Amino acid sequence: MRVGRLLWFLGLLLPMGLRAQINTDRVMMMGRNALYYEDYVLSIQRFNLVISVKPYLAEPYFFRGLAKFYLEDFTGAELDCSEAIARNSYMAGYYQLRALCRVNLKRYEEAATDYYRALDYEPKNKSCWHNLVLCQLELKNDAAADSCLDRMIRYWPGDADNYTIKGQIAFNRADTLQGLAYLDRALQVNPYEGQAWTMRSMVSLQRGQYKQAEEELDKAIAQLPRMAGNYINRALARYHQRNLRGAMADYDTALEIEPGNYLGHFNRGLLRAQVGDDNRAIEDFDFVLEQEPDNMIALFNRALMLDNTGDYKAAIRDISTVIDENPSFWTGYQFRASIRRKIGDTYGAERDEFKVMKAQMEQRYGGKKNPAHTKTRKRSDRDLNDYNKLVEADVNEPERRYASDYRGRVQDKTVDLQPAPLYVLTYYRRENAVNRYVPYHKSVERLNNSKVLLQPLYLSNDEMSLDETQLNIHFASIADLTEKIEAGRPDAQLYLARALDYYQVRDFEGAMTDLDRCLAAEPDNPLALLVRVQVRCRQAGVSLKTDGEAEKPFRSDPDLGYKAALSDLERVTKLAPDFSYAYYNEGNIYVQLREYDKAIVAYGEALRLDNRFPDAWYNRGVAHLLAGHLQGGLADLSRAGELGMYSAYNLIKRYSASKGR
Repeated sequence: MRVGRLLWFLGLLLPMGLRAQINTDRVMMMGRNALYYEDYVLSIQRFNLVISVKPYLAEPYFFRGLAKFYLEDFTGAELDCSEAIARNSYMAGYYQLRALCRVNLKRYEEAATDYYRALDYEPKNKSCWHNLVLCQLELKNDAAADSCLDRMIRYWPGDADNYTIKGQIAFNRADTLQGLAYLDRALQVNPYEGQAWTMRSMVSLQRGQYKQAEEELDKAIAQLPRMAGNYINRALARYHQRNLRGAMADYDTALEIEPGNYLGHFNRGLLRAQVGDDNRAIEDFDFVLEQEPDNMIALFNRALMLDNTGDYKAAIRDISTVIDENPSFWTGYQFRASIRRKIGDTYGAERDEFKVMKAQMEQRYGGKKNPAHTKTRKRSDRDLNDYNKLVEADVNEPERRYASDYRGRVQDKTVDLQPAPLYVLTYYRRENAVNRYVPYHKSVERLNNSKVLLQPLYLSNDEMSLDETQLNIHFASIADLTEKIEAGRPDAQLYLARALDYYQVRDFEGAMTDLDRCLAAEPDNPLALLVRVQVRCRQAGVSLKTDGEAEKPFRSDPDLGYKAALSDLERVTKLAPDFSYAYYNEGNIYVQLREYDKAIVAYGEALRLDNRFPDAWYNRGVAHLLAGHLQGGLADLSRAGELGMYSAYNLIKRYSASKGR
């Protein structure tokens, strides 16, 4: 048994007789813990072990597919979901995840089939219905999408999004009045439905109602601040109202959100050219030309900027390329003649000027009419005479957002109002070049100086995911410590060291067992208590489950885990009254328990011990805001920003708008 256990820790292949000895339930739990905390390499390894021992189980294939989904390996994730379905075809969640993979692979018809299968088992799964409608829209099957929406409205009449999509279908049929009626209905149900405001603004833009479009986009952006298309459209509305400064600001914001946005770069380049910011306009046109090397309009605009900056040779090169492709582009000859005169090429300039004069005479006597003047052009319009016009999308459709029940912590990072994470003891931390705060406590230094651990420990609230080499180091360390513990008299330090290794490989059950043994031998060890706190909180945080799964005790009531962690932290603060990170962690747990006033007090104790603790300022600001204390929250966030937590300014900007309401 001992040999099999050691080999398992090393992750090696075992003979069939020894494989049966693996506790697959525990390995599954380790994999799911790792999955929740973004250790995808480790989670896939754990699920591989379970599959190697019990290949007939569906669950490890599903969770391995989920890990691949988070890593954006949609092909591999789809295959794993298919394996899970082959073993258990009655789980709606398996079809849902495979459908999301197929959506990302743009195989919408197959995704729709999966959503129908999922709905066979869960007829009122809202996210399935929503995504099925979007798949039908991608397939241009408006009738099927409309039918699905009718069913959704019967199930959920108070869901504004259903009416918004109904409006989109009406617009697809060129029924603007019906579309606007559905949008009005959506806004009656929910005045803060961002997509409805976005779609109304598109109609206003098409009608030339630019002031109204801007007001509607203001409301859309308030609800959907990370949608680049709204800023692009508001920039056009502002441009038509001659608000160049506002338009430029919107293009900047759109490109912060979506750096590769073609319309943003092209139009910002034109605006920069208008205000004389020639060098940065060239940068924007360079980007467009990297994406579309044959875009003659962008090339000509870059030539004009190169002329303005004195790079005449490059300007002539670009204009000559444009003229070669478009021999009747007389404006190009005119500009090239002007540049040639600047460099003393009189003969070349006169040749270009003669061609322009000849074309002007032909136009005058040939009766050709000038095209109608507009401020913008469609993206597909490649008429070089419109070189100085801003670009609009050919088809202006709202962004489609697929609903997903599978949202790990990667996606959760976009949550507006949440505290910075717990401070934990870990072997690995990310280096932060912006925030120069270095957490320190003498007890951690003493433990590191004792040389009993694998490597130095750090206090950090920004842990790293481990690569395969690092994981193998910890598996080997677990095996080595296990030999020492079983060979001699158990030692508290050995249990603590192995618990830390278990923690790194996300075996929280093993870590908790060793920490209990360590504290039984050394009940006054504050660092062992702190590690037990972080393990308890990690266990309480894991919430992934599939339909019909028997939930583990800490999942059914995570509050019990948090309250046990608070008890341990109280012991830490009695043993080490200057341990500011223990008070900080208390605050975080109180926020999880929604006891915001207690959280504020705990963060205050941390700040009493360390007034330059940026995370504590930030988290106390968050707790104030959650408790409804706007003024106190903004003050604390401002202090956090001063100390290097620049994300605080984003919250300040948003919540300052509600000040005084």
